[in-house]
Amino acid sequence: MKQLKYSAIAIALISTLAACGGSGSDDTTPTPVDDKFEFAATEMITNLTDDVIVSGYASLATKGEEMLLATQTLVSNKTQANLLAAQEAWKAARLPWEQGESHIFGPVDSLGIDPHLDSWPLNTTDLTTVLASNAGFDAETIKGWNDDVQGFHTMEYLLFGDGVADNEKAIAELTQAESEYLMGLAEVFRDYTKTLDDAWQVSHDGSGKAYGELVKTPGSEGNTFYSSQVGVIEELINGMIGIVDEVGNGKIADPFGTSAATADTSKVESQYSWNSLTDFSDNIIGVRNVYQGELTGAADKQGIIDFVKAADEVLALRVGSEIDDAIIKIKAISGSNNMPFRQAISDAEGRVRVQTAVDALTKLQTSLESDVLPLLSKWKV
Repeated sequence: MKQLKYSAIAIALISTLAACGGSGSDDTTPTPVDDKFEFAATEMITNLTDDVIVSGYASLATKGEEMLLATQTLVSNKTQANLLAAQEAWKAARLPWEQGESHIFGPVDSLGIDPHLDSWPLNTTDLTTVLASNAGFDAETIKGWNDDVQGFHTMEYLLFGDGVADNEKAIAELTQAESEYLMGLAEVFRDYTKTLDDAWQVSHDGSGKAYGELVKTPGSEGNTFYSSQVGVIEELINGMIGIVDEVGNGKIADPFGTSAATADTSKVESQYSWNSLTDFSDNIIGVRNVYQGELTGAADKQGIIDFVKAADEVLALRVGSEIDDAIIKIKAISGSNNMPFRQAISDAEGRVRVQTAVDALTKLQTSLESDVLPLLSKWKV
């Protein structure tokens, strides 16, 4: 009876397997899941190039002109009102530059314009020597000097003072040498911002195509920069990741240190004007511009969000929320008493708010690196 029982069970199993379609190895191989998605990227790439990148650099060039005019007015008529106007012109120029750091590739890198405009930290020792030993600071002479005594932060120091106790410089503190150097710096700044704008709209190297055309026509004849749309989108996403990483792990984390005792205000960018938190939030607003496909307040057009949405609508919305949350958390660092970043990193409650912002940036960076960038391999090009 025992033997008969096993045989009956074996027969039953064989019958069941047969009913399920047999036991051959070919029949049990899982059918590959098609997780690819389709997306027509031409409109998105064209829009991001024209309406976000080129438009941003055009705005920066305009602000460069306005910065020079404000400085010339200040030098010719040294009043507190004109000093304040020049300070506001500096902040206005800072906005498109910081937002543009979300796509800091192409001519801004190949022409070495980034260090010309935004070298940090400022070399205050050399600046003091320059101011004491030179006169007639013309633009061409200044261009030959080191980047750490020109650009945004040199102008910031001359316009706002050292930023330790406040960011309010009195016109009486602006020396003749400082005002003359400031005007030369503003002319240099104007020249570099125009060069950058021209590189994207006229010619990237003075003789070839505009860089904007190269981005919009990947794979076209003679385009040695981009062979496919995949390369363009990869560059855009990596640009977003790069600035999120820089803000969270560099601009904020470096001066933040591991405790209030190790916080280092000397590492705080834009510390003279107390514009640091505006810089940081503008960096991430720049990420949002690329993601959404338009500058803040402009009409809705295609951006990276549409690429992500084609693959995973839930992910697209989540990343958008994480970008907004990071901006909110950065702005919240100032607290209810509008505390500047250089003070917040040494304040107990301020440090809690800073850590909250860093956590939000880390979350966003992880999503961009682990969820958004891998979508390129699932895209049916």
